[in-house]
This record gives sequence, structure tokens and C-alpha cells, in this order.
Amino acid sequence: MTERVQVLRGGKAHEYVIAEEHDDGSLLLAPEPVPGGGETAPAEDGRAAAVAVAELAGILQVRDLTVAYGPKTAVDGVSFEIRRGEIFGLLGPNGAGKTSTLSAIEGLVKPQSGTILLDGIDSRRNSNQARARMGVQLQATSFQSELKIGEIVRLYAGLYGVELSSQQIADGLRAIGLDGEAHKPFKQLSGGQQQRLSLYIAVVHDPALLLLDEPTAGLDPQSRRQLWGRIENIRQEGGSILLTTHSMEEAQAVCDRVAIIDNGTLLTTETPHDLIEKHKNDPRVREIARGEVTLEDVFIGLTGSEIRD
Repeated sequence: MTERVQVLRGGKAHEYVIAEEHDDGSLLLAPEPVPGGGETAPAEDGRAAAVAVAELAGILQVRDLTVAYGPKTAVDGVSFEIRRGEIFGLLGPNGAGKTSTLSAIEGLVKPQSGTILLDGIDSRRNSNQARARMGVQLQATSFQSELKIGEIVRLYAGLYGVELSSQQIADGLRAIGLDGEAHKPFKQLSGGQQQRLSLYIAVVHDPALLLLDEPTAGLDPQSRRQLWGRIENIRQEGGSILLTTHSMEEAQAVCDRVAIIDNGTLLTTETPHDLIEKHKNDPRVREIARGEVTLEDVFIGLTGSEIRD
């Protein structure tokens, strides 16, 4: 079967035949689009063509991923896809396999089997190229405490090969609410300011995919809502985001789709609304719901109410 992809050109999606796949994960396409290959006119907001591409080739494709530590299998044949311009939530109790899945995507652990394609690049065969296409913000990010904020931004931008002028750094800091703070030491920032700075650095090289691991843990409601707004802005600018969180309120408010993982296997992948609609009459969910069924009710109904270490 001939493999095809869709490419955005002139605001429309055109279908091309893949003529050759190179070892670095790049694709050589046939010179002309497929006749009648499903050209898609853009919607008023310019998103229709992007949706057409997303349905065929997600920014991240995880297929049959298995991760084991000795005799223990932490991730068992997990498959999912993140669409371009999507905020995708990976949810699960402690020990469910979320961290191992993220670590495999980030290239920090070697899977036993499976395929991870990031923007068309096979991350197992071309790990350095794949890493260069992603940005990562961890739950707790600790930069050098004595360094000034501007120095930290310049340092980490340089690691990605991005050269920023003092004015560009000042403009970037202003955009995240740290106007005039370039000369302040990192240790003097509040928790919310540190998270906003961390998110800014994670996207300083314009990554194809942003991975956020519990980004709002420990933040007050105002800082959490500000960070949600920044995440949405990144998506509106064309970014794609993989988010892990223990806050079902956050997942329901921010994510376009969520996947629930437990005991190393993927239980379901749906939009928050569809997931609630699908399971709202499940006896396990009704038993714990208090009033209108929420995503948290569904999550506990599917994964159990036992506390995990």
C-alpha cells in the first residue's frame, strides 16, 4: 500500500505520495500532489487544513510502546497519537506508567519495543534529532540559583543553538510578566514566576512538541490560571502539547483529548466531554459521583479508589 501524507501549502492541505524515507526520519515526497487527493479549503479561522493534516499524521505517534525494568513491565504495548495543534493529557494514578512513557518519549529510557515518531522522526533511531524538536518542563525545575534570569535564558537558548539579543530577552520576559527582571537572581522568584520562566525556556527554540509534567503542581489558583492561559497561547501559535497532571479539573479545562493509563496499559482516549458522556452511567462512576459527573469521577471509577504509593 502506498503511503501518503498531507502538506499545508497556501493555506490548503495537499496529499503527496511518500517516495522515500531517509535514515534521519525525513521524507522525500513525489514532486506533484495526488490528483483529487482531498484538497481542503481553510475555515475562516485557518484551522481546517491543519485538522486535515492532523488526522493523517500526528505530531507524535507512539505505537506498541513497552518499557520494562528488569522483570517488571511498566508500560505494556501503549499506543496513542497527538494531533498537530492539540493539547493532549496523559492521566493515571501513581505507578500507572505515565513517567515511564514520558521518559521513553524524551529519550531518557530505552524501550523494550515499540515505535516513537516525533514530527516524522524515529526517536529510537535518531534520538538527538528528536530531542531537538521537543521542549520539556518538569514538575520541579531548578536552575542555578545565583544566576540572573537573563543569564539563564541566554544560556539555555544557546544550548539549543538560539542566539538572543538583550532586547529579545527583555521582550520575552515582558511577555511572561517578568518585565525589567532580567538582572534578578533566580532564587528571588516566586514559585509561579519560576514556572513561567521554565515554560518560556522550554519553548525558546520553538519545539514541535512541548512536554509538561505536572506544570501547575503547588501553584496558587491565580498562578495556575495564568499558566493555563500561557499554554493555550502556545497552542494558538501552532504548538502541540503533551500534559501530565493529577488535577482532573486542569485536564478537563485545558486538554482537547485525554488518555487514561493504568497498570501500564491504556484504558481509553477521548475528549473530556465524550469520556464523561460515555461513562456517566457506569455504576462505578455513579457510586462516587456527587451531583453532576466530572472527569475526576470517571477517572476514579475506571482506575479505582485505592491510594497508590
